[in-house]
Amino acid sequence: MRQQDQGELSFGAGPVEPPAEFQPREDALTREHLRILFLSSLGGVLEFYDFVIFVFLARTIGFLFFPADEPEWLRDVQAFGLFAAGYLARPLGGIIMAHYGDRDGRKRVFTFSVLLMAVPTLLIGLMPTYAVLGVAAPMLLLLMRVLQGAAIGGEAPGGWVFVAEHAPPGRQGTALGLLTAGLTGGILLGSVVATLTTILAGEPALRAWAWRVPFLLGGVFGLGAMVLRRWLRETPVFAALRNQHRLASDGAPAVRVLREHRRGMLTSMSCTWMLTAAIVVVILMTPTLLPRLSGVTPANAQRSILLASLFLTLSAMTVGVAVDRWGPRRVGSVLIPLFVLATYDLFGDLSGWPLPLRAVLAGTGAGLVSLVPVAMVRCFPPAVRFSGLSLSYNLAYAVCGGVTPPLVAWLATLGRFHPAHYVAVACAAGLSSLLFSRLPAAVPASSSPAP
Repeated sequence: MRQQDQGELSFGAGPVEPPAEFQPREDALTREHLRILFLSSLGGVLEFYDFVIFVFLARTIGFLFFPADEPEWLRDVQAFGLFAAGYLARPLGGIIMAHYGDRDGRKRVFTFSVLLMAVPTLLIGLMPTYAVLGVAAPMLLLLMRVLQGAAIGGEAPGGWVFVAEHAPPGRQGTALGLLTAGLTGGILLGSVVATLTTILAGEPALRAWAWRVPFLLGGVFGLGAMVLRRWLRETPVFAALRNQHRLASDGAPAVRVLREHRRGMLTSMSCTWMLTAAIVVVILMTPTLLPRLSGVTPANAQRSILLASLFLTLSAMTVGVAVDRWGPRRVGSVLIPLFVLATYDLFGDLSGWPLPLRAVLAGTGAGLVSLVPVAMVRCFPPAVRFSGLSLSYNLAYAVCGGVTPPLVAWLATLGRFHPAHYVAVACAAGLSSLLFSRLPAAVPASSSPAP
């Protein structure tokens, strides 16, 4: 008897396979898969932190970057308008990066998006305010938000495509859920840093200098994330397409998407609207909305949404695992209606439960965001997957994400339930897309990409 190089046992006639229970499952997540997920998620955490820290400090930014004699509500709307400008820039950055991602490889674009986010974040932390530059200050801030929007336009679609094409077919929901949890973890990190900065510095110091600290930290750590992503390798799906000369070489991949995959775009855009409502309204805007709608203190609202962000991250992972077991339609049919009810309770206090508990339920329901990438990566074939996902996701986010903050801020002046009405309509569109779309069972295996 001798030990084979591959770990098999031989008794003369040939190799003897180890017992089935000791053989690795084809759909198991290996150490290499987990390493890729870790590095991808870490970059996503820092990039989404850089993008959303702005909204958690929106009131302070509005005070510092717009005339002090303006009404407070107008400064809030203008600050949210600057935040929304980042969404309006997403399609351009996303489409350009997706074009090169489908033509030259996923890895390069995935690394570049972090750099494009980190540099403007660092510059915002160093930027003079309205008191120093006058009207040039908000204009420069607008430019930085446009650059950040271009970066985030490539980050989320690129990350979802990257991990889906690395993961085993039976674990793609889990992989996408883990990465989405990393992206939402960036929102959680932004909420934690903003809360600690506000509490530890106090209002005078926050307006004087402390508001810069979260941006400076985000810029420095974002540059570190770019270095770490250099250790990633190209996806097996793209490598197979390149080796088989099946890349989208006949014109721009986005044009092919518009010509051949309009149904997939419609499904992806409807799901993105639902994701936008869950993240922008329930997580990002609630710290500003709740004090106005319910009379809670800003500090209590911030702490409650911190809890919501934590349970959003945990729920995003759980939903990804559930999708692998029961599929996106079944999971969505249960989770989406529960999320809508939790949103009404969050803004209207229907149950009489304490605010932290209502925020936990809303954050848990917001884990539905993991359903969105699962649906979208299945809507497009590998040769144009990055472009198809990026085009539909970013166009929808540019419209919905750009309109949502000022629209919901205005709706909140009409009644406390109006933001929840908006969330309900968006979720109805997302659930309808999941139920009536023609989604394949899974992303094709990496060894045999679909044409």
